[in-house]
Amino acid sequence: QVQLVESGGGLVQSGGSLTLSCAASGIRFSINDMGWYRQAPGKQRNLVATITRAGDTKYADSVKGRFTISRDNAKKTVYLQMNSLKPEDTAVYYCKINTVHTYWGRGTQVTVSS
Repeated sequence: QVQLVESGGGLVQSGGSLTLSCAASGIRFSINDMGWYRQAPGKQRNLVATITRAGDTKYADSVKGRFTISRDNAKKTVYLQMNSLKPEDTAVYYCKINTVHTYWGRGTQVTVSS
C-alpha cells in the first residue's frame, strides 16, 4: 500500500512558524516528485510547493519567500517549512506524490490567528 502521512500542523499566531512533515511508505520515494497543497473551507485545493526527485523546487506566488519545501530521501519524508505565517495561510495542508498514479495524504490542519 502507498501511504502518505502528514504531521506538524497546529495553531500559530500571525508571524509565527510551523514545519510540516509528510512521511511516505510503499513507494520508491527517491525517484518521485512530491508536492504540498492546501485547501481552505469552501475553496479549491491549490498548489503550495513542489519538489522534484532532482531537488528542483517551485512555489505558489502567495508563499514564495516564506515557505521552503525540502526532502530527505533516507527518511522518505518531505517537509514544508512555513515562516511569517498569515491568517490567509489557514487551511488543511496535503502532501502529494506523483508516480504513474497520484497519491494524497489525509491532510493536517494549519490555523493562523490574527
